[in-house]
Amino acid sequence: MSQARKPNSIPLSSGRFYVLLATLAIAFVGLFARAVYLQVDAAKVLNNRADSASVRNKKIDTHRGIITDRNGIELAVSVPVKSVWMDVTEVMKKSPLLDEEDWNRLAVIARKTPQQFKQWIVKRKGREFAYVARHLDPKTASVVKTLDLPGVYLKDEFRRYYPSAEITAHLIGFTDVDDRGREGLERSYDDLLSGKAGEEIVRLDLQRRVIEQKEILKEVEKGQNLKLSIDSRIQALAYKALKTAVLKHKASSGALVMLDVDTGEVLALLSQPSYNPNRFDSRRPQFTRNSAFVDSFEPGSTAKVFTVASALESGVVKPWTKVDTKPGRMKLNGYWVKDGKNHGLLDVSGVLQKSSNVGVTKLAKMMTDEEFLSTFYQVGFGADTASGFPGESSGRMNFRENWSDIEKANVSFGYGFMVTPVQLAQAYAVLGSYGVKRPLTLLKREQIPQGEQVISRQTSQQVVSMMETVVGEGGTGQKAGVYGYRIAGKTGTARKADNGGYGDQYAVFFAGLAPVSDPKIAMVVFVNEPNSEEYYAGDVAAPVFAKVAEETLRLLNVKPDQYERVADNEVAKGDSNG
Repeated sequence: MSQARKPNSIPLSSGRFYVLLATLAIAFVGLFARAVYLQVDAAKVLNNRADSASVRNKKIDTHRGIITDRNGIELAVSVPVKSVWMDVTEVMKKSPLLDEEDWNRLAVIARKTPQQFKQWIVKRKGREFAYVARHLDPKTASVVKTLDLPGVYLKDEFRRYYPSAEITAHLIGFTDVDDRGREGLERSYDDLLSGKAGEEIVRLDLQRRVIEQKEILKEVEKGQNLKLSIDSRIQALAYKALKTAVLKHKASSGALVMLDVDTGEVLALLSQPSYNPNRFDSRRPQFTRNSAFVDSFEPGSTAKVFTVASALESGVVKPWTKVDTKPGRMKLNGYWVKDGKNHGLLDVSGVLQKSSNVGVTKLAKMMTDEEFLSTFYQVGFGADTASGFPGESSGRMNFRENWSDIEKANVSFGYGFMVTPVQLAQAYAVLGSYGVKRPLTLLKREQIPQGEQVISRQTSQQVVSMMETVVGEGGTGQKAGVYGYRIAGKTGTARKADNGGYGDQYAVFFAGLAPVSDPKIAMVVFVNEPNSEEYYAGDVAAPVFAKVAEETLRLLNVKPDQYERVADNEVAKGDSNG
């Protein structure tokens, strides 16, 4: 039996072993040295190089504050949307021809033809950021995401949405595509609503998605909410009534303003024609103009109550003083002042009830210019209401010294000066608050301001009582009456100036208070250039007042104050039913 052979082995003293060992050791030392270099000596340079490619300063967006009515109903909110943008440099590098079908689909989203889209991109060559389309609907945004085009990305943004649309459009206004206020209260309170964006350092992946939030550089300041004084319920019913009247009488425009007499808060304010602020294509200047604040008109006979107030304040007459208006006309400086008919001998209340031009002219002639104009200035004519609404007009109250008798007469019955519907509403609210003028506000008040006594309480009460006869039997504003409530008001039908004179177009007003026993609301209804067979204020504006006042008083739970008439009517109903 043969003996087994021993396996061959490498001697430890072999030169090849040491060479191999030395080579491995050198390689390990080299790798270790390289690692040390990269981790220590070159770390800062390499980190900076990596950060320059993936780390960015990113804006932290904040959405605008919510606008609500006095009861918390939302009138303007911000909703999240997607916008699509591109890094033009990256696009030109990876898809310079843009011939793929997917790029044509993106062109449709950008509302351009493929050729126009290519030209649009070429013109922005070198840019790292350019919007392709803003505020996409969810379905379109998902299409962009599916396309997954190089250099094309989606961005989170906010878009303003107005739930009440046309009903509050002129008051709320709207924002532009960059979410900046451009009209109405959106513009007035833009800084308050917008807040301030923050800034952070983030790391992005190849698809520009945030994969790491490194540091907050600037904290976000959220936009503040805004609670308005208006009541959405009243605003809606007023919108319907005014729009119906403007369409029925084929008027060019209209406005309605309602104030809370006790607080000076605006409960409703609107203009016609209106527009939908949610649609960019409807925001045309002829529709976005807020007539209640921006446009001024000669107030016509609605100004006669202030002529009467001045006469009572100055002491030249008492409510029972007789004024001879016969034969229904008088001549001043070669011009005729005329009434519709000969009203004969009237007391001061009758002058208002019959809306006598001759009567108020004679009252004005009894006073000095200062006495006559005092009440007009005290109630706010000639100065804006300080509401803060953008573009608010202050009207026009520019009278020359040593004016003629006819000029003074014209002012006494509402010509020769101009007011806005808001100014007129505030002036009537002064009468309703027993002569106290309170600052007008579009924001809900937590406390009632003290106000300033600009007309005596007695004069205010006397004038309001006279105004009640205007709505009563024989008055010019009977159609403003509301069942169960005592209403005080004044009609105004003013010819509009045309080529240095007065043409055939009219601006009609009804201004009033309700209820007379304790006025809660002051309202002005204005209809511009009615072109129907009915064009007097008593037929056009007064019915709108009645409709809106009736529903408003019930919404506000105001107790009826016309007890005797209500009781008589109930008895009559009972007899007829029996």
